[in-house]
Amino acid sequence: MPPVTTFSHDPVMVDEIVEVFGPVPPGVLVDANLGGGGHAEALLSTHAGLRLIGFDRDGDAIAAATERLAPFGVRVSLHHRQFGAMTDVIAAEGHEHDVSGVLFDLGLSSPQVDRPERGFSFHEDGPLDMRFDQSEGPTAADIVNERDRGEIEALLRDNADERHARAIARGVVEARPIHSTLELVEVIGSSVPAAYRRQGHPARRTFQALRIAVNDELGRLRAALLQAISLLREGGRLAVLAYHSGEDRIVKEILREAATGGCTCPSGLPCACGASPSVRLLRPLSRTPSTEEQERNPRSRSARLRAAEKHTRESDEPNRSATATATTGAR
Repeated sequence: MPPVTTFSHDPVMVDEIVEVFGPVPPGVLVDANLGGGGHAEALLSTHAGLRLIGFDRDGDAIAAATERLAPFGVRVSLHHRQFGAMTDVIAAEGHEHDVSGVLFDLGLSSPQVDRPERGFSFHEDGPLDMRFDQSEGPTAADIVNERDRGEIEALLRDNADERHARAIARGVVEARPIHSTLELVEVIGSSVPAAYRRQGHPARRTFQALRIAVNDELGRLRAALLQAISLLREGGRLAVLAYHSGEDRIVKEILREAATGGCTCPSGLPCACGASPSVRLLRPLSRTPSTEEQERNPRSRSARLRAAEKHTRESDEPNRSATATATTGAR
């Protein structure tokens, strides 16, 4: 195994993340996708009143973050588990009422892409793995070689909006067995029109769709966001960095539901349905990396940041005008 120091990357929108959590009360910050610990390091350095509980499914990430965050000592508690375990872990550590912030940095870390043996890269050859946690299956190879054509087509459409999903699924089934990343890249390239190959790497969406399916990213995300909102104390904040439309749709829907309380009343009228908003959306409703950051770190270009703050008791009364704004203003 490579040394843990190879797991390092430039955290996306780190200044914006530090700003989001600036006003939160002292307490526990949950980093649901720890990665190499870049966001965690910046937040612990800036906010002396915070301690950190971090989660990651990748053992290499946990090892690297442990090394990086060692100077913060007992302020840090790291767990090699998926973020759906946050409620249980926080309860076990006695912090059910202390959660001042939750950060989700979704998607893939650069070190995972850059190591071909992990199977995430469509530029270098490696096994078709794509698991964040390599101690549990299935792998991308299992999906590619065992799912029927209809299932493969559906996951390409649903997880990556791949417009040539049918042709790629047909090509995959006809070429099986497929064992390596570059074998799959070749199949994809021969399945799509030449014009599509000139618009960018033809395998990008297929690899994204497989990675999401292997790790059940979208299914786990919805449940974890609801957990996070429930865990937050008054004045606590939730921030989510999403990197593709499927993730961002889920984040936007969950936050909008929490901000409106599920209100079904006509827009512009006082709420009469008893809806009780639990958060207020922070503006701007979505933010993207600066031009400078996108130039410095091209992998940040697809990032979108959304954030919300847990209502205080004074603001818990349903406010129809604020609810309407939260609903109509979301994009």
